Amino acid sequence: MNCNVTTVSGRLTKNPEMSYLPSGTPIAKMSLAIDDPRGKDKEKRTSFFPVTVFGKTAESCGQYLEKGQVVIVNGKLQQERWETQDGSKRSQIVIIGHQVSFGQKARPKELAPAA
Repeated sequence: MNCNVTTVSGRLTKNPEMSYLPSGTPIAKMSLAIDDPRGKDKEKRTSFFPVTVFGKTAESCGQYLEKGQVVIVNGKLQQERWETQDGSKRSQIVIIGHQVSFGQKARPKELAPAA
């Protein structure tokens, strides 16, 4: 039995980018930063994953999400493959989101007091 289900939580690295398929279906593309702490004394490692969502979920993401906001994405993994202009083959794993839960928004950085 094949099972392709993933759930990830992280912060958006930028605001969602909206576009539309020729059929009119909305698409939101985002990038998610996911921290992987390595214990008390070790540095955390951050991984970055592209996320794509479609339809009403994409519209909501485009309207309400912003850079730095925490999100939880339920979906599946998909490998995208392409060839560059010089003939090199490339691929990446993309999370195709079916459900996105909106979490805490990024806190504004405090301004330093004026001197």
